[in-house]
Amino acid sequence: MSGLASPHVSSARASGEAPAASPRDPQKQLEQALKAWGGNDDLWVFGYASLIWRPEFEFAESRLARVRGWHRALKMWSRVNRGTPEVPGLVFALLSGGSCRGVAYRVPREQASEVLARMWLREMVTDVYDPRWLPCETTTGPVRALGFTLSRNSPSYTGPMDSHQYRTVFERASGRYGSTIDYVQATGRTLDDHGIRDRTLHRLLRDYGAIDASRSAGPGPSCAGGAASDSARSAASPWSAAPSDSTDAT
Repeated sequence: MSGLASPHVSSARASGEAPAASPRDPQKQLEQALKAWGGNDDLWVFGYASLIWRPEFEFAESRLARVRGWHRALKMWSRVNRGTPEVPGLVFALLSGGSCRGVAYRVPREQASEVLARMWLREMVTDVYDPRWLPCETTTGPVRALGFTLSRNSPSYTGPMDSHQYRTVFERASGRYGSTIDYVQATGRTLDDHGIRDRTLHRLLRDYGAIDASRSAGPGPSCAGGAASDSARSAASPWSAAPSDSTDAT
């Protein structure tokens, strides 16, 4: 079978219109995630965007982490949290290819089932993400963490977007948690504060004129002059000389 999307799906992606999709059951996916976790150890969750600056769950430990084989991309339509069905917004997702740095959170085993149930209400309200258990490299050793990925076959994958399309979304889209541009700016700030550079994200914000000039280079691992806390954080990171997160590798 050809991997090319149909003309209808392609045009729907470009506009943010939701094409018909096979029904999926978020409760079943939650049950599968719980089964894969097993319940014998603490739960690890990988955050790469809003889960860093607004996790909304208690955790016993957090570590800078890298996932290989996936990268952060602002290429998922949001019709509830950061947009509406009429004016879709955008949120980040993990797409295959490249690598991504973020934060891994350890949730005590006794609290894990409750945390996952709450997380499903937030992240899986439209059952778009594909939850996966991802091997993470952290500052103190490898862990297996739950991450929310997106298939390029999903009707919620935007496909390629140009600067004009991003600008239109940034100017118009807002949902139950606020606007797309506020979400994107908050993600950019928190990545900077963790010593994580994302050049693609900075370029989007710079093109829109929505980035603080003092942050435009970011206090990333290879940049001098960051705050003392960021410098200390970077010095402890195994990626102190690493390049910024990879962009779409397809």
